[in-house]
Amino acid sequence: MNPASNNNKLSLSNSDRVRGNMDASIKLLEYGDYQCSQCGQLHRTLQGMVRQISESFCFAFRHFPQTQIHPQSQRAAEAAESAAAQGKFWQMHDTLFEHQQALDDSHLVEYANNLGLDIPQFLKALSEHVYINRVNEDIKSGRDNNVISTPTLFINGDRYIGAWDIESLLAAISGRSGGDR
Repeated sequence: MNPASNNNKLSLSNSDRVRGNMDASIKLLEYGDYQCSQCGQLHRTLQGMVRQISESFCFAFRHFPQTQIHPQSQRAAEAAESAAAQGKFWQMHDTLFEHQQALDDSHLVEYANNLGLDIPQFLKALSEHVYINRVNEDIKSGRDNNVISTPTLFINGDRYIGAWDIESLLAAISGRSGGDR
């Protein structure tokens, strides 16, 4: 998860959690926090965009829990990674954003159960912090790319600075979808 180059440019890696085609002309990368309300809004916006974008695109998510203001965000990131080990990262990812106000351990177990995860395996991974290094790699990558808050979004390797509404994001995407970016 190393940056591709300086100047706020970065690329996706094979270890990223990805929806879509890695060879797509549009690549979105978010550093996010499951307890961050702005990340929740971006999540809903991106879901709406998916329906509007006719060309192929790729979306990647990297964890950037801000535990100093969102105390349950680290645990939620580990829960997402525990679900990933059972092939259900995106299902857990979506569930966590849909229930941002309920990320305590009992709710995480409830979500895992609703997704049909192996609960003993899920609980063991959480209690032993099996995926803490995976989450920390994302945090390090974020820091290496000057991420200081969430959400932080990159479009085709360039940091996005602008409004989080569908129209603004679609305009930014259409301006960056061509060429070698």
